[in-house]
Amino acid sequence: MHEVEIGQVTDFFAKPVVAGIHVTGDVNTGDLVRIKGHTTDLEFVLASMQIEHTPVSTVHAGDLIGIKVPDRVRQGDIIYKVIE
Repeated sequence: MHEVEIGQVTDFFAKPVVAGIHVTGDVNTGDLVRIKGHTTDLEFVLASMQIEHTPVSTVHAGDLIGIKVPDRVRQGDIIYKVIE
């Protein structure tokens, strides 16, 4: 398995537990992703994504998206797609 960088956390909202992501690579719902930072290390299947409150299943470099995350993430954390 290896990881490909696909974006960076720009915002975090505690209720609901959502992260704003600036996307730098293609990603789809159902992909296994990992968010890593100084104190962050989460791995989960990307269940849903939204662009301006509209659900989407595929995003591309340059998109600004919101995703549900299982725990707190921080601005500047990097998101990777895990490829088996």
